[in-house]
Amino acid sequence: MSESEKEDIVTEAEDTQEETEAVAAEKEEIPVEEALEAAQAEIASLKDTLLRTVAEQENFKKRMERERLASLKYAGEGIFKSILPSVDNLERALQQGVVEGADAEQNLKALVEGVEMTLKSLLSSLGKFEVKPIESVGQPFDPQRQEALVMEASDSVPANHVINEYEKGYFYKDRLLRPAKVIVSSGAQAEKEE
Repeated sequence: MSESEKEDIVTEAEDTQEETEAVAAEKEEIPVEEALEAAQAEIASLKDTLLRTVAEQENFKKRMERERLASLKYAGEGIFKSILPSVDNLERALQQGVVEGADAEQNLKALVEGVEMTLKSLLSSLGKFEVKPIESVGQPFDPQRQEALVMEASDSVPANHVINEYEKGYFYKDRLLRPAKVIVSSGAQAEKEE
């Protein structure tokens, strides 16, 4: 090791020792009581902040729970608002169905038109909520989507296909809401006799 390197190491050691002494002197300048009071004040401040944060978190949880319960309580509100125009249409159809001085045919025609409008309105409302009818007539019988009530012979509809439906089936999104109640073809009458 050269002389200059030794001098550099000694100089660094002296600088480090001077820094350590300066830090120690600073610490000695602050009385212990003041340091204790400062530490206790900081602890009290941190404790207060912690308690406030915990209280805010609890309030947030309670508010979220109230909002969740309210949303569950009024979850059907949109559906009912959507159906109310259909109720209005039915009331108007009933009012139009009986008009003084009109013959029975005109009254019946007005009533049928009102009921058709109501049906379109209801189907439109159901469509908004992703409720869709299952098309069954003429389709192969599917026990996952349809409930067979009766089997009938049919010359025009192949065996195990739906002839007619008593009640339409409906899907809600991708889930079966109600199966269709159907009449299923047992094939042609001649095939059955053989």
